[in-house]
Amino acid sequence: MLDREKLLIVGPSWVGDMVMAQSLFRLLRRDDPGVLIDVLAPAWSQPLLDRMPEVNRAVPMPLGHGELGLAARYRIGRSLRAVAYDRAIVLPRSFKAALVPWFANIPRRVGFRGEYRYGLLTDVRVLDRLLLDQTVKRFLALGQPIDAALPQPPLPELTVDRQNCEALCTRFELHEAGTVVALMPGAAYGPAKSWPVEHFGELARQLTATGIEVWVLGSEKEHPDGEAIRNSGGPRVINLCGRTRLEDTVDLLSMADFAVTNDSGLMHVAAASGAHVVAVYGSSSPDFTPPLTAAKSIHYLGLECSPCFKRECPLGHLRCLKEISPESVTAGILGNL
Repeated sequence: MLDREKLLIVGPSWVGDMVMAQSLFRLLRRDDPGVLIDVLAPAWSQPLLDRMPEVNRAVPMPLGHGELGLAARYRIGRSLRAVAYDRAIVLPRSFKAALVPWFANIPRRVGFRGEYRYGLLTDVRVLDRLLLDQTVKRFLALGQPIDAALPQPPLPELTVDRQNCEALCTRFELHEAGTVVALMPGAAYGPAKSWPVEHFGELARQLTATGIEVWVLGSEKEHPDGEAIRNSGGPRVINLCGRTRLEDTVDLLSMADFAVTNDSGLMHVAAASGAHVVAVYGSSSPDFTPPLTAAKSIHYLGLECSPCFKRECPLGHLRCLKEISPESVTAGILGNL
């Protein structure tokens, strides 16, 4: 009996990218059902990785985003030598991301060229931005032989905890029986990805007027926005921002019929949790980071200045988001009921 291949994947540092990385994990397991996949990733990602059945275990990276932490990376690499991994796939393009597999003496280490990593990687790939025009395609390419045709990405699919769903409904007095729309006003990248809160509030008002229940999801930072949306939408709006864990958000989104969202990490969580994703794009492009689901509706104006990929509107008008009306989003949701 052949030994199972043991694989260490250095995961990304953003929620959305981690969800999209599941397409790679699923492809690797499809090609080799016996492969053992460990993921080196920030501690916050543990709840997501726990919901990915393809992942054997998460190896926590105790460093902040952008932190070199050379000594810490050396200690982690040394501690992983006993596992005797056969291969490492380094998804981030930074120098520091390639250090742990090198310290761990993993014989095959693949990643894209970037930040002078030639000594740290044994298989250095050139990033063809035209061919690999989506983040998920770049992840998949690193899991394939260098000359292999790029397969269709397996869609991310997070496991849902039904007992936790029931507990959340009880705790927050949620009603799953009717139509539920989740609103997610946050976008960590910046305001040029954020549909105006006033638009979210008007959308909530229009939806609740038809008897739809609205849940606002996000972090503690989005709690004031959630309150503004609740004030606009009335008693059928429940502001859950800052009141739930990441794994709770997965389960809540599995119960929602629709999720209206900026191009954000939670957009990808919604796509992998089973909700119909209604995605609003401003400075970014649905061609580069689309929600990986067949159940999606895209609102994108494609103005002459779009996509600019800036954190803030360089022209100061934010037309790409302001001119997407709540009425158009409401009509799209009601048309898909």
